[in-house]
Amino acid sequence: MTTVPGLGLGTSGNDDPDQCADSVATALKIGYRHIDTAQMYDNEAAVGDGIAQSDVPREEVFLATKVHPSNLGYEDVHESVAASLDRLGLDTIDLLYVHWPTQAYDPEATLRAFDELYEAGTIDHVGVSNFTAPLVKEARDILAAPIVANQIEVHPLLGPREPLFSTCREHDIDIVGYAPFCRGDALDDPTVQAVAERHDTSPAQVCLAWLASHDVAAIPKATGRAHIAENARAADLELTGDDIEQLDTIDRRYRRFDPEGSPWEK
Repeated sequence: MTTVPGLGLGTSGNDDPDQCADSVATALKIGYRHIDTAQMYDNEAAVGDGIAQSDVPREEVFLATKVHPSNLGYEDVHESVAASLDRLGLDTIDLLYVHWPTQAYDPEATLRAFDELYEAGTIDHVGVSNFTAPLVKEARDILAAPIVANQIEVHPLLGPREPLFSTCREHDIDIVGYAPFCRGDALDDPTVQAVAERHDTSPAQVCLAWLASHDVAAIPKATGRAHIAENARAADLELTGDDIEQLDTIDRRYRRFDPEGSPWEK
């Protein structure tokens, strides 16, 4: 089962309202249909403006946002999601994530609120983000709603990990990959650059094509038409089996995002 569209536009760090709205509208015009934001990014209003500025019908846009770790208490989930909808200017959210299982996250209370939002039709799908395999299994046991996605850091310097990937696939949970370029570090990797040179393409497109080869829906950040369009062209790049194997076995395992209290520390 695939619920989440493939390539999406990530908006983390894009907190200039005009630039963010323009990036979203530009991405939709180019052909993106998956837009990712979060309460933490402080740009939900701008993302909503970009969707409103676009000629793409709302029903064709897959909008995902995430509840801030400090808002994961039962009442705060309901209140903060209502505020997110107001900022976005939307009636529903296509995919709502638990952003990090930290701070106010309490599996029973938090996920009960997500179930209620799902039952009410306020959100179409439930997702988790930065969840390990044990946390995914725990959430599945608690939730009545299906988990459709786990959004995690994925790039060639931090490749497919077991048992997390197999756990998600076993339960039809799509993997959404953020930081596909590892904040630029992956673009400088010699293996990534060698593959890009063989295909006469960019390291960024190699990273995105590699994620697609593993059925990971990437959400690279981009501003400006040139970068947004370059990322979209990764869909035309066909990596060979040797390319994928070389990228899979890069002798480095670097996690760019590992805040205090994150499950990756354990």
